Amino acid sequence: MTDAAPRHGDTVHALPPMWSWQEFVDRARAPDTIEDGEGRGCADDWAGATWEEALRLAEDGWTTVLPEVDAEVAELRERVGAEVLTTALVPAWDVTGSEVDIGAYLSGEPECMVDAVPQRISTRGRVVTFFVPAGYVHTTPHSAVHHRGVALAALCSSIIAAGHSVEIWSGFCPYVSTTDRYASIARVVSAAEPFDMGRLMFVMAHPAMLRRLWCAVWDSAPTPNALTMWSENYGHASYECFPEDLPEGIEDPYILPFLSPADPQWRTAESAIAWCREMFTSLGLLRAA
Repeated sequence: MTDAAPRHGDTVHALPPMWSWQEFVDRARAPDTIEDGEGRGCADDWAGATWEEALRLAEDGWTTVLPEVDAEVAELRERVGAEVLTTALVPAWDVTGSEVDIGAYLSGEPECMVDAVPQRISTRGRVVTFFVPAGYVHTTPHSAVHHRGVALAALCSSIIAAGHSVEIWSGFCPYVSTTDRYASIARVVSAAEPFDMGRLMFVMAHPAMLRRLWCAVWDSAPTPNALTMWSENYGHASYECFPEDLPEGIEDPYILPFLSPADPQWRTAESAIAWCREMFTSLGLLRAA
């Protein structure tokens, strides 16, 4: 663990951003460049799911009870109902491209190369972008992950119900020494696609998101970087994320704090919702009671 607060200039290696949930899952599925990677090889009880179960949850979503939250959404910058144009990078498959779609390649599909193509899309109302740190220490109990994730998902659903669109980026940005930070980010929920609550619940509230899929993303990274992550037990706190970790063009993201098992607010579902409600209110997303 670093003794000092994280510094913006500490990032010494960053993986290319993953612009879609499918790209993130494909990167996790990619062959490991090291032996004994944690993504596929860690203990099932620690990860909260087997490797196969984690992939199924990534595809089908995780259905768990989402509490009803009576939250009044604040007046956000764009008027609800107005059409908003945004730019998104949309994956396009062809016989040539910048990256290999491993699944398509293994199935013998000729168009197995992927390029990210900028495309203008329209959404309704304000696009609210959240940047959620995915990292936490290995002693974090499943209950803390679950309580925090359910609370965040419930409040995000309130914003969506008010007519706005939500875009969510997940970032796994640990330290691999006292001074060197590694960064990886993925857009796991896009404002350009139908809202998928099951995916949001898995991303926010299931420990296998980090302990299976994010670890597997690094297991398939270039060998020297994958070995560094593996030898450092996939990094240490602080897991804080910064705006500059995101691609250019993403304006005014709401960056949430990373999960620490020492934080008392994650001990119960009720305390988690109360804390997240207060945080959303301080960010100007909810109206004060």
